[in-house]
Amino acid sequence: MSMKRTGRTIGALALGTALALAGTAMAQEKRVLRYYADYDPIPLAAMEELIADFEAANPDIDVQLNNFDHEGYKTAIRNFLSADAPDLANWYAANRMRPFVEAGQFMDVSDVWQENNLYDALSSSVASMTIDDKQWGIPYTYYQWGIYYNRDAYKAAGVELPGPDGVSWDQFVENCKKFQAAGIDCLTTGTKALWPGAGIFDYLSLRTNGYDWHMKLTGGEIPWTDESVRKVFAEWAKIQPYITKDHAALDWQDAASLLVQGKAAHYVMGNFAVGVFKEGGMTNENLGFMVFPEITPGIPRAEEAPTDTIHIPSGAKNVEDAKKFLAFVASADAQTKLNAKIGQLPTNKYSTVGDDPFIKAGFESLSTASALAQFFDRDAPAEMAKVAMEGFQEFMVKPENLDRILDRLEKARQRIYKK
Repeated sequence: MSMKRTGRTIGALALGTALALAGTAMAQEKRVLRYYADYDPIPLAAMEELIADFEAANPDIDVQLNNFDHEGYKTAIRNFLSADAPDLANWYAANRMRPFVEAGQFMDVSDVWQENNLYDALSSSVASMTIDDKQWGIPYTYYQWGIYYNRDAYKAAGVELPGPDGVSWDQFVENCKKFQAAGIDCLTTGTKALWPGAGIFDYLSLRTNGYDWHMKLTGGEIPWTDESVRKVFAEWAKIQPYITKDHAALDWQDAASLLVQGKAAHYVMGNFAVGVFKEGGMTNENLGFMVFPEITPGIPRAEEAPTDTIHIPSGAKNVEDAKKFLAFVASADAQTKLNAKIGQLPTNKYSTVGDDPFIKAGFESLSTASALAQFFDRDAPAEMAKVAMEGFQEFMVKPENLDRILDRLEKARQRIYKK
């Protein structure tokens, strides 16, 4: 009996060993795809689900995701791109990716765009993913900026509500006078942290001179003392008297409270603010959204849409599967699933979104835009962004200081972009 038991035990051990070896062989047969990212918890869970879907469709590929915290990633990416590059890496579009492209650290993936009809499906993102007529990554999520408004404030001031296409710029300025007469701030913002004011500047810039000009400005190619820059501030001056007076002392959430209370009519802000508006008591009945009005007739409508992207480092070892993963993430179905989980917008215009009116409005706005700016502090170098945003804040408080502000910004441009 003992011999039989030993025989069965040995047989079981042999079988187990064989299965283990087979499993090891299968694991070794899988091609590894190393992916470095910096997701917050909710997007991380959503991407892990997407990776599981990709692996199910591609059982010979093992995606190994290494997730960093945001601040740590900013330092890590500069190190690992130069040393031990992964096959995939998260980053951002437009000028934020330019240093890595120009340093030869991101791979040209124009073939992925070409082979998967992405010039059409991701049409609004083409400009922000293109440098030297080539595409350098895949956008997988973004969110809209625009003008959020309080319908009750419109009624209180006796102002006609915006139509489906919003209002004209002349009408917006004219309405500001009516809101002021009713004791309501036409436009609110909170620039204590500087960045909210940049959203106003970006839209005035995009609507006055267009996307290409705006990107040249943030890229350091246009002097801040140029007449074209003054044209932007001339438009800003039309609404400056109607902006919340103490904005420099307010956080963006404080300004949101003014919109909620009907003390302000409009707020140029990102869609992440909708939750704050609704927590304050607003509903879909009295909260509205419209795109920023056209200023210079005929300029293609670009929008502000900070975009998250995935790239293939030039030092990647598994390029073929990395391109396969990019194509998967760019697909309409994958983007629908991912963005539904994280409450943002798919960059693929053939994706679908839920019934939330602000998500739907944002999807329509961005999917039909000619190009997408990334926000001033992404499109410009950090040092320039800080100096410029201080200037924007000062202009809204003391517009008479414009010459001094632009001289200061121009000196900063000459110093910063030469580094």
